[in-house]
Amino acid sequence: MFEGFKKLIGLETKTTLADPSPELIALFGATPSASGVAVTPETAMRCPTVYASVKVIAESVAQLPLHLHRRKSDGGKERATDHPLAELLHGQANEWTSAFEFRLFMQTALCLHGNAFAFINRTGGKIAELIPIPSPCVTVEVDPVTMEPSYKVSSGDGGQRVYDRTEIFHLKALGTSPHVGMSPITQMKEAIGLALAMEEHGARIFSSGARPGGVFKYGKTLGPEALKRLRESFNAAHAGGSNGGKTLILEDGMDFEALQFTSVDLQFLELRRHQVAEIARGFRIPLHLLQELERATHNNAESMGQQFLSLTLLPWLKSWEGGIRRALLTPEERPEYYAEFLTDDLARADLAARFDAYAKAVTNGLLSPNEVRAAENRAPYAGGDQFRLPMNTEDANAAGGGNGSR
Repeated sequence: MFEGFKKLIGLETKTTLADPSPELIALFGATPSASGVAVTPETAMRCPTVYASVKVIAESVAQLPLHLHRRKSDGGKERATDHPLAELLHGQANEWTSAFEFRLFMQTALCLHGNAFAFINRTGGKIAELIPIPSPCVTVEVDPVTMEPSYKVSSGDGGQRVYDRTEIFHLKALGTSPHVGMSPITQMKEAIGLALAMEEHGARIFSSGARPGGVFKYGKTLGPEALKRLRESFNAAHAGGSNGGKTLILEDGMDFEALQFTSVDLQFLELRRHQVAEIARGFRIPLHLLQELERATHNNAESMGQQFLSLTLLPWLKSWEGGIRRALLTPEERPEYYAEFLTDDLARADLAARFDAYAKAVTNGLLSPNEVRAAENRAPYAGGDQFRLPMNTEDANAAGGGNGSR
């Protein structure tokens, strides 16, 4: 059964949507934008702002440590390294895909398609592998009576297979349906289409000299042959970005007048900056993370970095944690086990501020020295698990029922 599944998705990965035909665009439900550019998840990645936005979200989610924890009877927690799922989440999703690569692919699919899918391969009732599936290969079908979803996976040769909801790990973006998410690319189709159109227009200007750099002035009338010879010789020597800056030689009293930048030219540049902000707004990405630093300062960049963690990444992380609980843990395991991302690396301040915060936490008994060492990826030492209290405080029980301070 599993060999057939691998063959099924293996065939699909050989196809490409890099340059889709109109028929193929219609097949996936995409339509040309008002700018005349057909926008699909694949063509949208040609837009630098889209590529950078997806990249910063996907790589941020992929690089964060993801651990499976076990709840303890005393209210604490410990890493459940002995559970089969722990290795899939933190080490290898399967023999050919690391956990980082798995999350990178899945989060990229979420940002582009609004849905991400992976096949759950079980051996002896336990999860052995998580194998990502390209989102366009999957159709979500809903039972009209039970409202339970199932997943039809298609291959390039027309083959199809239906999988139960317990066999597919499905993550969804924001959507109006409880079963599928909406594609952010589709929702931002016009903004992305305009950005792509302006990118192409700007490239054509430099490649073929679409905007004239100036005009020739000549007191006499030139015949057709003279005009043709002048045009050909000028284009051969000066057209295109590679010929920029060359010396122009005129003859027989001819004059050249350079054209200055107009308000239309300046508006074109401003509109390009606006489209960067418009697309970043859709992905909720702070502009300084896209290298748009025109209005960024040190103070507001630090504040926007914290907002990126809390307002952009955190909803995605909660979606992952909820999806893992739903699809990868059994009902019997859910009260005891849970998955959690560690966001400390993204929230870290500079070295001096971090160690100052550690010192205050240890001095006030909030953290033990070994907990601080663990946060800095250092080995514990004997006696480091002891919590320390300030000199002017004392535990109420240790004081024999006193008020706990003196």
